[in-house]
Amino acid sequence: MYQKILLATDGSEQSEKAGEYALSNADFTGADIIVLYVIDTSKGDWMKKGYVDAIPQPDLREQLDKQLREEGKKAVEDFKKKLEETQCAGKCTNVNLETMIKEGNPAEVILKTMKEEDIDVVVIGKSGKHGLEKFVLGNTAEKVVGGATVQVNVIS
Repeated sequence: MYQKILLATDGSEQSEKAGEYALSNADFTGADIIVLYVIDTSKGDWMKKGYVDAIPQPDLREQLDKQLREEGKKAVEDFKKKLEETQCAGKCTNVNLETMIKEGNPAEVILKTMKEEDIDVVVIGKSGKHGLEKFVLGNTAEKVVGGATVQVNVIS
């Protein structure tokens, strides 16, 4: 039986499906859900600075950073609201929910949070917001599966 489920979300349709799956499992097992949104500040191989840091104008950097934070907050709040409004059509009465917004490389942050929070299972969407990833396992999901020490359920 699960005690803690980590739901990694980016606000995409795949994340919504993963959220429904996590809710169903949490209701069945009595597990708590931690909804995690990661603001991607990782440094890609093609650039030596993080996405936000690579923008030369400080006002644009601040604006993008603010927008990314708002997206994260909206993603976790939308999930929380959905749970509170529907309570799984009256079925999810024993689900406890915690939300987190963190920064960094999404896969690394998910794996680190998994260990810090003593997670039993990770639930993640197959691919995120990027359309090119819809035909293959998403880069973040693939890295989480490869690095996880607990079960990972990838939802498509």
